[in-house]
Amino acid sequence: MLRSTSPTRIRRIASILGLALMLAPLLAGCLRVQVSMGISADDKVSGQIVGATPPRDENDKGPQMEVPDSLGGKVRVQEYNQDGYVGSQAFFSGLSFGDVPSLGQLFDQSQGLFQIQLTRTGDLVSLTGRVDLKKVPTEGSDVQFTMAFPARVATTNGIRDGDSIVSWKLPAGDVTNIRAEVRYADPNTRDFAGWAGIVVGATIGVTGIVAALAYRTRPRQPIVGAGDGSSDRWQQQPR
Repeated sequence: MLRSTSPTRIRRIASILGLALMLAPLLAGCLRVQVSMGISADDKVSGQIVGATPPRDENDKGPQMEVPDSLGGKVRVQEYNQDGYVGSQAFFSGLSFGDVPSLGQLFDQSQGLFQIQLTRTGDLVSLTGRVDLKKVPTEGSDVQFTMAFPARVATTNGIRDGDSIVSWKLPAGDVTNIRAEVRYADPNTRDFAGWAGIVVGATIGVTGIVAALAYRTRPRQPIVGAGDGSSDRWQQQPR
């Protein structure tokens, strides 16, 4: 059964993404958090998350992420060790908008919120969010968020890194609002249009075959020679 694809239908998919940017042990020192996400034309989300701090000693591995069961097979976690920071890095792909909130479970202990909301209204996709870093030390903290869209960004309060990529440098000790809007076809509507095109094409093809067969099988009637006793000739009669 086909789903409704009315252009006036509002399909709201709200994703509250608790990425656990701040862990209790991290508040005493520097923090590096880098979140990069991309939305494909079929509304699938992919990207990576880095959470790291300078090591306190040689045995300190920094903040570690664990993949929740709900994201099994869609997220891969590995160790992170760059530029004097240690921690973990998560790669994810093929997430639905509904999967996104589960990314907040990558860290067991969270303190602070990174909230992202994706909303689709017809062909309009809106990104809104609020990042509260009031408790993060301002000294040495590096928190960034980047979002890539499948089409040109119409409006945003972030920094444009091209037609379809927007980034935000999130200052520690402050609250930052995130906003961007982009228009691209609802994948459900697009899939229906493609299916309808296939059906129409198949119908036209079948109609052509039937017409050709009908032409080839039309009855034929003889034409008698005009008074000269010539042999009969055959002519197809129109139906």
